Amino acid sequence: METSTANFIEILKDRISSLRDKGDVDEAVHAANAAVEKCESSLSPDPESIEAFADVLEIRAGLYLEMGKYPEAAEDTKQAIDQLDDNADKIGQLGRLYAILGAAYDGQNRHERVIDSWMKAVSYFERHDPPLMMDVAAMTNNLGFTAKAGGDLDSAEDFFLKSLEIMHAEVGPKHEETASVSNNLGAVYLAAGYLEQAREMHMMALETRREIFGEVHPDTAQSHNNLALALLETGDKAWARRHFEKSLAGFESLGEGYEEDLEAVASNYCDFLRNEGEGALAETIDFRVKEVLGKV
Repeated sequence: METSTANFIEILKDRISSLRDKGDVDEAVHAANAAVEKCESSLSPDPESIEAFADVLEIRAGLYLEMGKYPEAAEDTKQAIDQLDDNADKIGQLGRLYAILGAAYDGQNRHERVIDSWMKAVSYFERHDPPLMMDVAAMTNNLGFTAKAGGDLDSAEDFFLKSLEIMHAEVGPKHEETASVSNNLGAVYLAAGYLEQAREMHMMALETRREIFGEVHPDTAQSHNNLALALLETGDKAWARRHFEKSLAGFESLGEGYEEDLEAVASNYCDFLRNEGEGALAETIDFRVKEVLGKV
């Protein structure tokens, strides 16, 4: 590739990055279009030319993904993968491309292709020297969600366990991403009826989130609710009540943007209260939450 062409493409890539940072995704796509056109017009068997083309296709695919243009993201990603042709020097990039491709298929609800793409991403990340373990953890966490959504709780457990193992090894137990995977695994165990394991996973997630974020944070409030649901299943009603109250207070404090979360927690808590014969208190809480939502 000629030096002037390579420099022009780098200028466009810098512009795309700047526009993206400013939130101007539409204009960033126009800049990406220009970069793709320039690379395509100067494409040759030269490895530098091929790699530059794959790079700008990956960038545009990422922008399309942000915009919800999933078919366009998939097409750019597949073309970039074809250009790289399993290049041993581009293992990491191939992993990223399959990760984007899986997300594009996920946006189109093409679940079998989602799993295939993300499994390929895992394979490339593991083949990288050194292995890109945090990327593997992200992909196996995504695969866990996909398996759970499809009702395959055994596979979901396997994926989340692998992600959790990597998180513990790479960033330690007291990390927000570790807590997130613990929370996800807890949801699988609750759905599968492994109640003590669900309780422990949600307890671990809550402890970490409290330590990192404090009480007034959406993740902490979510964990209080999830732990309360698990505690109900293990018969710890008094403890569950306290965690429902903390979750409710957390989402009330957060205000705008968390209306659906507040409604969901209030619904869970009020159902519990009615089952306990405390219908009057349930009505009071329901009225209070509706009043809060009206003000928001």
